[in-house]
Amino acid sequence: MIDAAAVREHLDALAKPQRSLGRLEDLAVRLAVVQQRLDPVTHPRRIVLFAGDHGVVAQGVTAWPQAVTGLMVETIRAGRATSSALAAAQRCDLRLVDVGVAMPPAPPHPDFYHQASIAPGTADLVIGPAMTVDQFDAAWAVGAEEARRAHADGHVVLIAGEMGIGNTTPAACLTALLADAPPEQAVGRGAGADDAILATKARVVADAVARASAQFPDEPRAAIASIAGFEIAAMAGFFAQGAAQGSTLLLDGYVATAGALVAETLAPGTRDAMIAAHRSAEPGHAAALARLGIEPLLDWQMRLGEGTGALVALPLIDSAAALLRDVALLSDLGV
Repeated sequence: MIDAAAVREHLDALAKPQRSLGRLEDLAVRLAVVQQRLDPVTHPRRIVLFAGDHGVVAQGVTAWPQAVTGLMVETIRAGRATSSALAAAQRCDLRLVDVGVAMPPAPPHPDFYHQASIAPGTADLVIGPAMTVDQFDAAWAVGAEEARRAHADGHVVLIAGEMGIGNTTPAACLTALLADAPPEQAVGRGAGADDAILATKARVVADAVARASAQFPDEPRAAIASIAGFEIAAMAGFFAQGAAQGSTLLLDGYVATAGALVAETLAPGTRDAMIAAHRSAEPGHAAALARLGIEPLLDWQMRLGEGTGALVALPLIDSAAALLRDVALLSDLGV
């Protein structure tokens, strides 16, 4: 068993002043403990982007029309999205999975694109449950299968990203429910909401969380399903399976962290495989990370999603791995 003390002892024995690399050493400790090795590896790695639409968009919780989800899926497929560019820059394999896009792209599909649509978007969570428990389980299973596939393909570091207009609303609902964050703290502007949209979003989240909270003690999966998104449920399954199979999970922003909360709630211990890449500009993200008990590497006010914050943080985990793996020991120098 490699614990934090053992990793610190190794770092202190390297040919450098003790603790001289500050938070990079903290990251090295986390990485080594997650991987249970003093020579951690960070290649090959894969990001899986899960896409889904949300019926709650009809309530006016976002400044963007729902059709943008499909348009962005097309852009990712074409290799021209921000996530595409950053994944290529960081030598990170990318897969794109449609778990519920209302207007999915037409064939032909590239090899990295998989259509596993549960339904053409979730139901409006204001009117009723966003999805059934069976749909939640189906989306979870899609994510779990993607984690198994990544592991079988040899990838050691896994990232989950998302694309879904309106998905900061279910993320806020899940953060309020699972991290005990007040709804007003969990709600943010997402992709540029103005004050009127923000007020609508806050009301929607408060009402939905009140209903889910009443159901949660007796039927936690049904309560979660009632306010989740297909891509969030898929990320939860991806995280839970990734942790179970020994993968290193690099956690992205607010919506991905909502999926991590779901995974930790239903598969306790999943958080032990996670490294948090960054703290989002969304106000509820800090509460979600605090509930998971993981400290983010970056605080750059990012809020795009698509796994972009995690992709930006990849050079940091590469540096932490190199520190542990490639630096000489003082004893090797005869000191």
